[in-house]
This record gives sequence, C-alpha cells and structure tokens, in this order.
Amino acid sequence: MTYRPVIGITMGDAAGVGPEIIMKSLARREVYEACRPLVIGDARRLRDAGRIAGVDLTVRAIANPAEAHFSFGEIDCIDLGLIPADLPYGKLSAVAGNAAFQYIARTVELTSAGELDAICTAPLNKEALHAGGHIFPGHTEILAHLTGIPEVSMMLVAPKLRVIHVTTHIGLLDAINRIEPGLVQRTIERAHDTLVRAGITQPRIGVCGINPHAGENGLFGYGEEEKKIIPAVDLLKARGWDVEGPLPADTLFYRAGRGDFDVVVAMYHDQGHGPVKVMGLEAGVNVTVGLPVIRTSVDHGTAFDIAGRGIADEGSMLEALKQAQDLATRRAALAA
Repeated sequence: MTYRPVIGITMGDAAGVGPEIIMKSLARREVYEACRPLVIGDARRLRDAGRIAGVDLTVRAIANPAEAHFSFGEIDCIDLGLIPADLPYGKLSAVAGNAAFQYIARTVELTSAGELDAICTAPLNKEALHAGGHIFPGHTEILAHLTGIPEVSMMLVAPKLRVIHVTTHIGLLDAINRIEPGLVQRTIERAHDTLVRAGITQPRIGVCGINPHAGENGLFGYGEEEKKIIPAVDLLKARGWDVEGPLPADTLFYRAGRGDFDVVVAMYHDQGHGPVKVMGLEAGVNVTVGLPVIRTSVDHGTAFDIAGRGIADEGSMLEALKQAQDLATRRAALAA
C-alpha cells in the first residue's frame, strides 16, 4: 500500500483567502487518497470559511496529531483558538499576523517531534506579520529561524518550469553584493539534491547571469559573472553534474520553458519570479529547500480584495499539496 504522508497545513493569515482555499482543497477526496492532511490554525475560522465557500465539511478541533482521524469529510485541525469570531476578512490585522506566526511555530514543533512528513503553508501578509510583532520578510525566513537552519533557498515550481533563487527578499544592489561563489554553489547543490529526491537522477541545471547578456565577456557590468558565478559552476561541473552557465536570463528561461533544463538558478527575486508567474500563477508552488522537512506553499498572496467572498481559486493549494506529498513520499522511500 502506498504510504500517505502526514502533511501539516498552516492556515496563514485568517483575514485572507487561506481558510477558504484550505476548505475547498480538502473537499477533494483525491487529497485524502494521497496524503493525511492536518490543519494547524483555528477551527472556528475554518468553519466560517467553509460556510462562505459553500463547502459542507465537518471541522474537528483537536490538540495533537494522535487525535486525528484523517478521514475524508471531516477536517482535523490543531486548534490554537487565536482568531476572534468577528475578525473581518480583507483587512490588515495585527491579531491575524501574530496568529499566522503562531501556526508556523506550532507546526515546526510538530515537525521537530517527527509528527509531520511535510509542511504546506497558506499565504500570510507581511505587513500584518510585522504589525503582530514578528519582523521577518516571509515564511522562508521564519522557518529557517525556527528550525535553526542558517541558510535555505526558495524554489518556485510552475507548469514546465522550476526556478531556485540565490537571493530573494532584498534590494537589487544588496543582492548583487551578497552573491558570491560559495552561495551560488550551495544554492545549486540544494536544487540538485531536491530534484534527485524527486526522482530526477541527473538534473539539468541552467544558471542565470547577473548582467544583461550574462555580461557579454565584460561588455556589461564589472566582471560579476566571472567573479561570482563561474567558479561555482566550474566546481560542480568537475563533479560530473550537468550545470550550464552563466547564461543570459532571457534566452535561458525560453530554453527552460521548452524543456532544456530541469531547473533554472536565478540570481535575484524578480529575475526568477517574473517568468514563473507568467507561466502559471494559479498553479504555481513555492518550495523551501534546505529545511529538515519539505515545505511547499501557494505562490500567491492573501488576496485581501477577494477574501471572504468564497471565490478564491484553490488550484495553487492543490498543487502545493501534491508537491508536498510527492517529495515527502519519495524522501520516506529513500530513507527506508
């Protein structure tokens, strides 16, 4: 019988679309056939979101995973009870921001205790998070902090395209200063290890340059490609890995889209995010690479403009659950 991993689903910002897309996703029988979902959040908010979204499911408030039934038709929720009944949808809230952090913290505790095989996160709002007293750029940095991991990477997955980032939530000038051969090497290594775990034995990795035309032999920039990227690429090629670059980002993403590469290594946030969102925002998934446990997330925000109306699309959440299930299952198989 196929192993069904236990996937912890954090509810995200309760004022956003997270509760709705969780309820809609867990109304799919095929989700329960592939994994054992466990929501970490607020049971009352989930029930209200289900009412708004027209989803007829029971929500069971529980204290720990041992109480879960993992049965289609009823949702198991580790209930933290942090959201007031009258918290409005679609409005920035320090209460919701703090709660979103607490859901993640509880999930990390469960992961550290070996009770979860993967984490799947609904979106949080950075302003609300900060208003709630937690000064982090986003999920990735929170998870790295709480797990004590000094360095992780963000990988975005869309139809026909995977992108891992050397730098993410920092300004462009700061990103260029931070990029150095060791960081580029470790980022490529994390991408390689993740794809091998996903069943790709010899990943084809394309590495972006920093400057237009990847510097064009010194015509653009100040030799950043030669100083910051090429040493890492050469070292990994010497291992026998299939790594190509630095390449001009525009042509590299075109080639990746037609299937020439299994993953693209982007140097900074917008270099990688733009192409992914053009190719598949609704089905995009954010994977945090380098944590003790696999973590996936929807690749969209809290969507305050439509929250509480029951119209949010659950496609990205379903894909995030699928990616979490697949990577967690393969990791369990490899560890056995």
